[in-house]
Amino acid sequence: MSDLIHYRLEDGLALIGLASPPVNALGQPLRAALLEACERAAADPAVSALILYGATGLFSAGADISEFGKDIAYAAPFLPDLLLRLSQLEKPVVAAIGGVALGGGMELALACGYRVGEPGTRLGLPEIHLGLLPGAGGTQRLPRLIGAESALNMMISGQQVSAEHALMLGLLDRVTDSAEGLLDDARAYARELLATGSPARPAERYPNPAVDLSDDFFQSYRAEHEPRWKNRLAPRLVLAAVESACLLPLAEGLLREQALFKQAEGSAQSAAQRHVFFAEREAGKIPGVDASTVLRPINKVAVIGAGTMGGGIAMNFANAGIPVTLLELKAEALDRGLTQIRQNYAISVKRGKLSEAQLEQRMTLLQGTVDYADLADADLVIEAVFENLEIKQNVFRILDRVCKPGAILASNTSTLDVDAIAAVTARPQDVIGLHFFSPANVMRLLEVVRAAKTAPDVLATTLKLARRIGKIPVVSGVCFGFIGNRMFEPYSREAHRLLLEGASPAQIDRVLTEHGLAMGMLAVQDLAGIDIGYLIHESRREVIGHDPSYCKLGDELYALGRYGQKTGAGFYRYEGRERLDDPTVTALAERVAGELGITRRDISDQEILERCLFSLINEGIQLLDEGIALRSSDIDLVYINGYGFPAHHGGPMHYAETLGLDNVLAGIRRYHDELGAYGELWLQPAPLLERLVAAGKIRIEKI
Repeated sequence: MSDLIHYRLEDGLALIGLASPPVNALGQPLRAALLEACERAAADPAVSALILYGATGLFSAGADISEFGKDIAYAAPFLPDLLLRLSQLEKPVVAAIGGVALGGGMELALACGYRVGEPGTRLGLPEIHLGLLPGAGGTQRLPRLIGAESALNMMISGQQVSAEHALMLGLLDRVTDSAEGLLDDARAYARELLATGSPARPAERYPNPAVDLSDDFFQSYRAEHEPRWKNRLAPRLVLAAVESACLLPLAEGLLREQALFKQAEGSAQSAAQRHVFFAEREAGKIPGVDASTVLRPINKVAVIGAGTMGGGIAMNFANAGIPVTLLELKAEALDRGLTQIRQNYAISVKRGKLSEAQLEQRMTLLQGTVDYADLADADLVIEAVFENLEIKQNVFRILDRVCKPGAILASNTSTLDVDAIAAVTARPQDVIGLHFFSPANVMRLLEVVRAAKTAPDVLATTLKLARRIGKIPVVSGVCFGFIGNRMFEPYSREAHRLLLEGASPAQIDRVLTEHGLAMGMLAVQDLAGIDIGYLIHESRREVIGHDPSYCKLGDELYALGRYGQKTGAGFYRYEGRERLDDPTVTALAERVAGELGITRRDISDQEILERCLFSLINEGIQLLDEGIALRSSDIDLVYINGYGFPAHHGGPMHYAETLGLDNVLAGIRRYHDELGAYGELWLQPAPLLERLVAAGKIRIEKI
C-alpha cells in the first residue's frame, strides 16, 4: 500500500486515510493509491463498509491545480473515473470530512454515499475562481443531492458553506460534537447503516433536480446575471452544466460536464485565473526573508487616525481577535470614529454576517485614546493620518519617543516616500509602509512597502500578520505611488487626454467596463474625489508641469468645485447614486481643447482600450525593471485586488503576455508616432519591453 494512504481494517470497517500533505490534493499518485485502497476494500469479504478520512485531520482541498492543462491530469485514474467507480461500490462508503472538502475534495465526498462533518468543516466548489467548473461529477451529483437552485448558487458564488449550513442543505448527513470525535462518530454511523440494512448508496433526494423550479428558470437566471458576468465564460458553463443535470440522465450528464470542463480548462480565461492562483503563492517569496526569520510578536496594535481609513484598518485587527488602540487628537473625532465602526458592524449584523455577540466582542477589542502615551505597549503602530509628508513625519517623531523598543512603526501612505518618513526616527529599521486600500476592512490588497532600512524580521512579521487578517500582501519598493498608484497615474493621464481629444466620459468608462474592469477610470475618479487627484497632481508639478494638457480637465473640474460624487458633480452628474452624463463636461472639454490647440475627433473604442491599458502595462514593466516590483505577477495581484482589473484577464502583465509583447510594443510605438508631441512626451516604450521583444521573450521578466 502506498505511503499516500493509511489503510486499516477494524471490525468490518475499512478505514482509508488520505495522507498527502499539506492538503491532500488529488494528484495522480494519490488518485492511484486511493483507487487501489478502494478496490482492496471492495474485494475483501471481511469489509462491510468503507470510511474515507484525512489522515492528518484535513479531508481534501481539491485537485492538484499544477496538473491542470497537462496530460497528467488525465492520467489513469482520471479523477472523474475514480469517483464514478467509488460511487458504484456495493458497500456503504462514508466520507468523514475534517477541515475542508473543496473542489475535487468535495466531489470526492459527493461520490460517497454518506457524509459526516465536524463543527469546523467547510465545503465548497470554488472552481469558478479558476475560470473552471466542477469537472468530476460535482455539477451532476450536487443538484441531485440538494436541488438545482441551491447547487447552482454554490457553484456560481464559489463560496464555502459551514457544517451547520451543509447539514441544513442535506449536503452532510451528520455533524459531530467535536473535531476529535469525527472518526469515532463516522465508525458509529457506518455500523448504524449496516445494522439497519441501509443501501450502499441512498436514493437521490432530487432525482429531478429542477422539480421546484419554474419552466423558465434557467432562461431567467441567465438574463438576470449575464450583465454582471460581462465576458466571463465560466459562469455560463456552470449554468449549462447544471441545466444538463436537470435534462439528462446521470451518465449522460457526466459526459456533458466533462466536455464543458475541457472547454473551460482550455480557455485563456482559465489560464489567466490559474496564473493568479499561483501568483498569490509566489508573492510570499521575498529575498532575504525565509522560514528561519524570527518573527516579532504582535499582540497589540495601535492605529493613529479614527477616520474612514483608520477605522477600517482597526476593524481588520479586531476581526482577527487582536486588541486595537485607536488614537485621535480630539475626543469628538474619536467618538465619531468608534461610532462609525459600530455602525459598520451593525450593518454586518443586519445582513446576517455577524451576531450581536460577535459585534460586542469586536467592539470590546477596540479602545480609544487621545493620548500618545497609551501607545507605549503597542507591538505595531499604524499611522493613518492626512496624506502629507510633514504631517506624517511629525507623527513618526512622536512615535519614536513614546513607542517601546522593537515596536513596528508603519505608515498607511498611498504615495509618499517611506524612506523620508523613516529618516526622522532613530529606528528606521523598524519602519515599513502598509498601504491599505479603501474600504480597508473589505479590500484584500495590502501593499507592503519595504524601505531601504526595513529589517527582514519587520518585513516577515508584517507579511505573516497581513495573511492573518485576511489580506493579500504584495511587497513594493519605495517610489512615488509604489506599484498601484505609480501605474494608475499614466492610466489616468490617458483617460483625461482622450476626453480632450474627443471621447466622452461615458464612452471611456464603457470601453473599460466592457473589458471587465470593475469601474471605468472616470467613475473611479468621481468616487475617490477629484480634489484628491488634484492635490496629488499639485505635489508633482515639477514632473508633469511641462505638459499643460496633463489631467487639465480634472483641474478645471476642481476649480469649479466639482469634486465627484461627494458634491453631486464631477465627470458625471449625480442624482443620489445614479450617474448621469453631463453636457457641461463635454462643453468644458471642447473649450480646454481649443485653448490648448488639440484637434477633437471621433475616437474608436479600440484606441481607448489600447491607450489606457498600454500605458498601464508600460509603466508596470518599467517598475519591474527598476526593482520596485519583485516579479510581474506581483503587479497583477495589485491590480486585480486593489484596482478592479478583471481576474479572468490575469492582471495587466499577464494580459500583455496574452496579447503578445511584440504587439504591445508595436501599439505603443504607433501611438507615439501618431500623437505628435504628446506621444513623443508620454508614450515612450519601457526599455525592458524593448529588450524582451528583441530577445524573443514571451514572458515579462527582468533581463
